[in-house]
Amino acid sequence: MRRPFIAGNWKMNLDRAQAVALAAGVAQRSAEFGAVDVAVCPPSVYLAAVHESVAGSPVGVGAQNIYFEVSGAFTGEISAAMAVDVGCRYVILGHSERRHILGETNEDVNRKVVAALAAGLIPIVCLGELLAEREAGQTADVIRQQFDGSLAGVSAEQINGIVLAYEPVWAIGTGKVATPDQAEEVHTDLRKILADRYNTAVADAVRIQYGGSVKANNAADLLAQPNVDGALVGGASLKVEEFMGIVAAAAK
Repeated sequence: MRRPFIAGNWKMNLDRAQAVALAAGVAQRSAEFGAVDVAVCPPSVYLAAVHESVAGSPVGVGAQNIYFEVSGAFTGEISAAMAVDVGCRYVILGHSERRHILGETNEDVNRKVVAALAAGLIPIVCLGELLAEREAGQTADVIRQQFDGSLAGVSAEQINGIVLAYEPVWAIGTGKVATPDQAEEVHTDLRKILADRYNTAVADAVRIQYGGSVKANNAADLLAQPNVDGALVGGASLKVEEFMGIVAAAAK
């Protein structure tokens, strides 16, 4: 059975004191839910402080992005090794806000995936369609293209160290949520894609999170779907009780 995984993407929010307090609150509550993997992904400037705040707890820390080069003249970027050096276990890659606001391509995401794996990080690779693409019946094609491009050259052994996150762009920060059936349909398609490229054992093992306006009051129905293995949580991860309510739903 795949172990549930709930990760909080704090995006560009909070100050240092708020980030440390939020991390401490999550760490304090996390022992109640030992059957669920939990991670928090603060802004990069707070990674070290948050790592210290969750020390001794099962909570993992993730970066929201890395650059694919090892080092060099890349002003404003951080490398995979730097993320590891400040305590990161995970890194979010290919989030729709980076794809659609900052112009990241599947090739960019792929290069970052390769760099993350080489550094020992667990990539959380995001995939998802625009509203216009869903309305045009293109969801399956878009997900396939993003999967093939973002995970090009990834071996069967490597894919077992990757988490996928289905995040329909139209549901991120909008208050709209994919229905449990809509989420399950795409997650099922992703398992078929995994089985086609690798094998059924790999498809059965890889965890696929759902992301897009997940809250404590809708998490249970989404997480009850057989192919939904957790959630990548945005705004609801900024409050301890709301976030831990989602973790509690996963624990059930």
